[in-house]
Amino acid sequence: MTLQSAINKEVFTPRDERMLVAVQVRRRGKKRLPFLPTGGKGEYATFICLSVTNKRPPQLLITKVKRFSGSSAFTSRSQWTVEQLRQVNGINPNKDCPEFDLVFDSAVDQWVASSAAEKCIFVQILYHACQTYWAGKAGSLGKVGRQQRKMSLSPQDIRAGPSGEPAARPLARSKSLQARRKSYAPPRQAEFINCQSKLTGEACTMNLVIYRCKAFFNRLKNRMVTNQGRLQSRGQHGQRPPGGTIGSVVQRANLALGERGEKLGRAEDRTVELMHKAQQFADTAHKLALRYSK
Repeated sequence: MTLQSAINKEVFTPRDERMLVAVQVRRRGKKRLPFLPTGGKGEYATFICLSVTNKRPPQLLITKVKRFSGSSAFTSRSQWTVEQLRQVNGINPNKDCPEFDLVFDSAVDQWVASSAAEKCIFVQILYHACQTYWAGKAGSLGKVGRQQRKMSLSPQDIRAGPSGEPAARPLARSKSLQARRKSYAPPRQAEFINCQSKLTGEACTMNLVIYRCKAFFNRLKNRMVTNQGRLQSRGQHGQRPPGGTIGSVVQRANLALGERGEKLGRAEDRTVELMHKAQQFADTAHKLALRYSK
């Protein structure tokens, strides 16, 4: 079972929620905590999770989850609704970086993700989930407004009075409905600043696949480096590691992962270049079509 599956099963499934994405983070400040706790007192790993409720209408939630060293259990600490999210700051709009900020009504959190790819996956899914949520919210508000208009013009209210003229109740209800509309202020949506356009643009599927591959290889590399450090420390204490070629195998695997990461980066750059060329070709074709249609 993966780490995200374990968090979803232990924290969100009992609440009748479904987790969309989780990113492991540490605070960007003076206090530095390692991502892999060594067993010291008070050390823990922090995860920022995005989830949606299964009930109707659905709610989009951001939850801070912690797992303390020496324990396999996950603990939910803080939770905010997407209405309380005011700003998502990607820090650098020109390149992938692990830093990002989340600004809420009553809190400002500055985070560093375990890798730039993990942060990009989280921001991309958060952006598109917010867009879908607010679009559904606007649709539900319009539906409620239409139902209220139908109720205000019910047959019982439009029956004629003694003088043969319609009763004044529909007019009064329509005026009150207009007053409620004017007094209604739609909730302010979260602002995404300093985020790369590929995270908030249209061609999101290919970018998400690339970032997931990068995150997978980064986690695999960190795991292999950690195992190599344990083997070296065991050898320094006089215990010979099983097999004499484990160090060379780990080194070759690290080199292979590095080369594959470079290839993924080149593939990503090539994808962006092809997107720009396709857009230029589409613009040129459109201009030619307009020219010859006259």
